[in-house]
Amino acid sequence: MEIIFPRCCGLDVHKLSVMACAVTPEGRETRTFGSMTKELLQLKQWLHELGVTHVAMESTGVYWKPIYNILEDNFTLLVVNARHLKAVPGRKTDVKDAEWIADLLRHGLLRGSYIPDRLHRELKEVVRYRRVLIREQSRIISRIQKILEGANIKLSSVASDVVGVSGRIILQAMINGIEDPKELAAMAKGKLRKKMQSLEDALQGQMGSHQRRLLESELDHLDFLDRKIIKLDVDIAQRLQPYEHMLEQIDTVHGIGRRAAEEILVEIGPDVVSRFSNAHHLASWAKVCPGNNESAGKRRSGRTGHGNPWLRSVLVEAAWGAVRVKDGYFAGFYHRLAGRRGKKRAIVAVAHCILVTIYSMLKHNTCYQDLGVCFHDLINPQRVIRRAIDRIERLGYKVTVDALAPSS
Repeated sequence: MEIIFPRCCGLDVHKLSVMACAVTPEGRETRTFGSMTKELLQLKQWLHELGVTHVAMESTGVYWKPIYNILEDNFTLLVVNARHLKAVPGRKTDVKDAEWIADLLRHGLLRGSYIPDRLHRELKEVVRYRRVLIREQSRIISRIQKILEGANIKLSSVASDVVGVSGRIILQAMINGIEDPKELAAMAKGKLRKKMQSLEDALQGQMGSHQRRLLESELDHLDFLDRKIIKLDVDIAQRLQPYEHMLEQIDTVHGIGRRAAEEILVEIGPDVVSRFSNAHHLASWAKVCPGNNESAGKRRSGRTGHGNPWLRSVLVEAAWGAVRVKDGYFAGFYHRLAGRRGKKRAIVAVAHCILVTIYSMLKHNTCYQDLGVCFHDLINPQRVIRRAIDRIERLGYKVTVDALAPSS
């Protein structure tokens, strides 16, 4: 096979060591380095002495990141999906793994994963950490509900948000030792006051001293996370200031708020239009489209596959919000599919549609314009009429269709 990169190196990365195999016109040389920064700098110097230009390694957990940080400014680096590197089974050693990676790289048979620049990687870490804290908040709320159930308190059956304004006041009163359900129910605010009798019944329980301590601890933890998330919001907003216009565009899409817009932009990157040739390429990368698995002319599984889990989760959350917008395009699109394909497939299709919409908006520098719930029906109205007539006639009725006169 043709040699594409005459001076290259393959790295087999582990937690404590890095096996390096450098291939040059002069021959092949293999060395083992530690994973400490001092030893990685020695690896960098060794590669410089050999005149290596391209380096490839597996995306092994997070262990590739220190190596990438050291080498990214001096070499062309490829971080490759481990499933794309599997050698022929048998005689597996770290040395042979490094040699195999080097041979594949030498002949141009590797496709590296997209690794953003350092500033964008830092931003992505901050945004993902905020998402982790938000998920932790959800777990804390679940634990609070569990504590209340153990104390025979059914607050979650009456209040939609047990840690909302009214919920926090009532929970704090319980912690302070108030047990009278009427006194607790009288603390409710807003719409919850319309459910006073149900609230009194829900707040009649047996709160023990240990449950009060647990409840106080969980609320303190929730307040701590709130403060941390607010600080992260400020930090992220400052880092994303150059892309404010793009965030405002994404924010106009139904189902997407400010935080969701930030997460989507960070995951797809502000250079999404230059990275991906079209919206379908982006959807394929994000794995929010049907998989392509065909053999002997037969279509096999259409599973979406494993893509970016952070992007997928925020798109699905946005999709659930978008389909609840009355008379919106996404609501009509969802209900067209859900009846025959199921709710889960339909919501992934809506997530795909949202991502395609965002790509088109960023490419053409426009804001979201809803097409309406009947958009697909208006494409071919006669087909919709025929289906409705056929369905009614199967029930034993005769249907006559007359067009309405245009309103004056």
